[in-house]
Amino acid sequence: MTISSVLVIGGGIGGLSAAIALRQQGYETTVIERYPDMHASVFGVGIIQPANALRALDMIGCAQACIEAGYPAKQWGRMLDVDGNHRFDMPGIRIEGSTLPPLNGVTRPKLHEILTNRAEEVGVEIHYAAEFASLVENADSVTATLVDGREFTADILVGADGVRSKVRHHVLGHDMQTEYIGQSAFRVNIPLLPEIDCIILQGDDQGMAGYVPIGPDLAYMFYNAHMGTHERIPHDQLAPRLREYLARFGGLTARVRDEFITDDADIVLRPEESMGTPKPWHKGRVVLMGDAVHAITPHLGQGAAQAIEDGVVLADALAAHDVLENAFLEYTERRYERCKLVVDTSLAIGEWEMGRLPGFDNVAATNHVLDVMAQPL
Repeated sequence: MTISSVLVIGGGIGGLSAAIALRQQGYETTVIERYPDMHASVFGVGIIQPANALRALDMIGCAQACIEAGYPAKQWGRMLDVDGNHRFDMPGIRIEGSTLPPLNGVTRPKLHEILTNRAEEVGVEIHYAAEFASLVENADSVTATLVDGREFTADILVGADGVRSKVRHHVLGHDMQTEYIGQSAFRVNIPLLPEIDCIILQGDDQGMAGYVPIGPDLAYMFYNAHMGTHERIPHDQLAPRLREYLARFGGLTARVRDEFITDDADIVLRPEESMGTPKPWHKGRVVLMGDAVHAITPHLGQGAAQAIEDGVVLADALAAHDVLENAFLEYTERRYERCKLVVDTSLAIGEWEMGRLPGFDNVAATNHVLDVMAQPL
């Protein structure tokens, strides 16, 4: 079965990464994105790029640009107690045979710009303001219809349309939704303070604040707050509420709370959701990837990394097989257990932070995931 064209639904991190990888393998690749332009689809403040994410980005020609635009750290992280005292360092991983750092931080808008520019450079066709509505699969092609009536036809279709994926229903035959875990994440950009030279975690099983360097002069602070399913905080109350959560902290977090968590701070609050979709991840000529099949809470900084890896592996598997079914099966087998480990461990860390897993060793769990992520894709 000859495959020459691919249609990617979704122009986020995963969709763009897949499109680049597919185009590099010689496929005519088109991306349709529902938002009106490159910047409109970017949410949040910063992205953690562990070594495995950088390896995958290097495979699609984007790692060096991310490092130059971001903050390459010499180690993964450092743990402080609630008062701000140093507890221990977490060196992280290095990829064998690679000079890539164990961690890079970059702003989300900059990463999106890098991926978009690379996609256009290799010849990916991107359509904005193009909202997917439905698809029809034929014997030798797939046709996607947009909300405005336009149609796009290709040999295969990749569903990279996120946690609220419309493509997912076609593959699974039923609706599968993410589950709110009971935490929501506050995030806010702050100036890069001298001590934020890697991921800094401060806290205990009663609450964890964290810091990530994402540029030469910029970092972001996060706090995972235990919140009810239907609890909502008005935007003008985000800063006061975050200061309440941070009231018991000393050291670095006390300084950030007092100097930078002001009433006019640009704070982002997002619910933390989790989902792991069982196999298969494909049906006929349609295949899923990224958040459409594995919605990952942010506790390991692996959500974007796994989506990027999906795209690289999918392109590699398609290029290796003449039979489409075999390519999709290889892709899923190479990705399923790896993604499941990240989903499950991230969820367990969140449970520990909420006091539901007493005795859980979050450091050992993190190190285990990092070790597995260092293994070949």
